[in-house]
Amino acid sequence: MDINLNEDQVEMMRQARRFCENETPMTFVREMFEDERGFTDDLWNKMVEMGWTAMLIPEQYGGLGMQMTDLMLVLMEHGRAVVPSPLFSTVLLGAEAIIAAGSDAQKEKYLTAIAEGSMRGTLALHEPGSGANPGYIQMEARKDGDGFILSGTKLFVTDAHAADFIVCPARTKAGIDPADGITLFIVDAKAPGVAISQLPVIDRTRKLCAIEFKNVKVGKDGILGEANKGWSPLCKVIRKACVGLAAECIGAAEKAMEIAIEYAKVRVQFDQPIGSFQAIKHRCAQMYVEVESGRSLLYYAAWAQDNTDEQEAAIAASAAKVLCTETGKNVAGSAIQVLGGIGFSWEHEIHFYLKRTKASELAFGDTLYHREQVVSLTT
Repeated sequence: MDINLNEDQVEMMRQARRFCENETPMTFVREMFEDERGFTDDLWNKMVEMGWTAMLIPEQYGGLGMQMTDLMLVLMEHGRAVVPSPLFSTVLLGAEAIIAAGSDAQKEKYLTAIAEGSMRGTLALHEPGSGANPGYIQMEARKDGDGFILSGTKLFVTDAHAADFIVCPARTKAGIDPADGITLFIVDAKAPGVAISQLPVIDRTRKLCAIEFKNVKVGKDGILGEANKGWSPLCKVIRKACVGLAAECIGAAEKAMEIAIEYAKVRVQFDQPIGSFQAIKHRCAQMYVEVESGRSLLYYAAWAQDNTDEQEAAIAASAAKVLCTETGKNVAGSAIQVLGGIGFSWEHEIHFYLKRTKASELAFGDTLYHREQVVSLTT
């Protein structure tokens, strides 16, 4: 593989950075942190104009037909700016589920709307039992004529409050193999019986919700893919989501490192910059090593999603999820140590990076789960 970026990708990254610096400065992030909705229609429409909602969608549905490596570059810049928006949930959760399992009619209906920015979606995976394994999906889907009736609770659903549709995995058959018997459904977020409420979370730049499904009727056209065969396409969605979170965390880590290094150059103690002290120099050097190591694995994981078999793609995604989210959390924590007392204050921006990376570390399987995934796939 060649991990060198081509000219188009370099320019795409520059454009994404300029966009984030101009449209989502830290004053805007602070405002959205406290805002119940967490983003604005103006910001969303500008992202649509940038083509970001259409990047991974095939060209026949109005998309750009690009690869995960391209979207990774945009998400890294989003991590640098802690961008508050439903782009991640719509592009990597809602749209990817339809790409992975949808019929031609479903793709035409949903992907075209997502590409043009008129529809947003998300994925409702986790339940009160938690966990990213198929055995944790116990939400009931009862057969009702040609369709099903859904009843149960989903937790930690990303940006559900802003979604037009929700991809919901539920159990339609019990058996020895927990992966057999899971079906994916597309549910209208405003359907009767769907109740969405926001959860209190550490990172309020990305809203997480609880969804109660109370006898929600889903017709035949709401079944995504084959009945009882939803786990395989769902795994593809989770893999790409993990790579997307890893990209955001590396972007956040890089920015946190830059903040720490800049402060170490200008903060004077004992008549010299604190960056001249060995303890600070070594900490900054370690941050650099961690960021570059994470970036290398991230590039491979993004490339692997489109260019290797499913097993290798899964190993790379889990490995990147572990290393990059831990790197984001550790580098943000180290940056706070370099900053000293000011780093613990609400007035400084560094805490946004720690919150975002810590939340990403837990999403779609924590580091312990993904380490187990790597072991199970390589032995």
